[in-house]
Amino acid sequence: GIYVRPHGNVYSDYSRKFFEVLHTFSPLIEGLSIDEAFMDMTGSRKLFGEVSDIGRKIKEEIFRNTQLTASVGIAPTKSVAKIASDFNKPDGLTIVHPDDVRTFLDSLPVTKLWGIGKKTQENLEKMGIHTVYQLRQHPREVLERKFGKMGLHIYKMAVGEDERSVNPAEDVKSVSNETTYDEDTNDSETVRKTVFYLSEKVAGRLRRSRLTGQTVQLKIRFSDFKTYTRSLTLHEPTSLTDEIFQTTELLLTEFLPLENFVRLVGVGVSSLKSEKGIQLGLWDQENQKKLKLEQVLDALQDKYGSDVIRHAASISRTVRKKKES
Repeated sequence: GIYVRPHGNVYSDYSRKFFEVLHTFSPLIEGLSIDEAFMDMTGSRKLFGEVSDIGRKIKEEIFRNTQLTASVGIAPTKSVAKIASDFNKPDGLTIVHPDDVRTFLDSLPVTKLWGIGKKTQENLEKMGIHTVYQLRQHPREVLERKFGKMGLHIYKMAVGEDERSVNPAEDVKSVSNETTYDEDTNDSETVRKTVFYLSEKVAGRLRRSRLTGQTVQLKIRFSDFKTYTRSLTLHEPTSLTDEIFQTTELLLTEFLPLENFVRLVGVGVSSLKSEKGIQLGLWDQENQKKLKLEQVLDALQDKYGSDVIRHAASISRTVRKKKES
């Protein structure tokens, strides 16, 4: 095979430049990955002009500082802006005005809507729903009966509703992921692998947001719906997968061996601090190496998909729903 040595420090440097450019246009930035973010330009339009001028200027500044092209999507809501940014890559500028949102969405496949995965897609197709327009023709109540809360979510996405505001990293109090099994399980190894997978997801989100956390929490819900949370505060804040997993694994031992079936598992990190405030030089060399390696993994997952490149320990899992907060 052909092996290309990754350059994690180079990825991080370009990501830093990218976000520095964005912060010159607005203080309200919500990072999605090392090279993708939401921006709230509501308070900045008097400085930078019309939305078309803003999009063009952002693209020009990114190229001037990084020599990389960028695809920009501008819309009234986060979900529509995200879809628009995927158009005309890698050097596009797509603007969706408020009155044009439904027209823009109508011809798109339902998989373009945020939160619709393979299983939901299959169920929608059984109902004869393939496009956003077809989805919008179904009453909200029908979708809610069929899909529960997810039904309300996808209906709102289909009509262009999205109440979420841009959430800058400074306002984030915690980062967490949880998952519900297709079938309740009492297999300790399955639960342990799930805890690793969730630790991996949380750590990756911390690194992409340039955050570290000091308090690690494990959440476990049994088949009788009794829910328990346990937490542990570390000596130093971290964004390393191994450190978060070692802590959650320790918290998990309280429930082992499993006497009841487990329905849901969650992992969270709080007491967050900006990565800028952490003196990485105080870390031992091994931890600094791990951080660079995991930043490379983040970059590869952003490019090829989070389920394509993962730690081996998290491969085996059977889940129904995922939730991030």
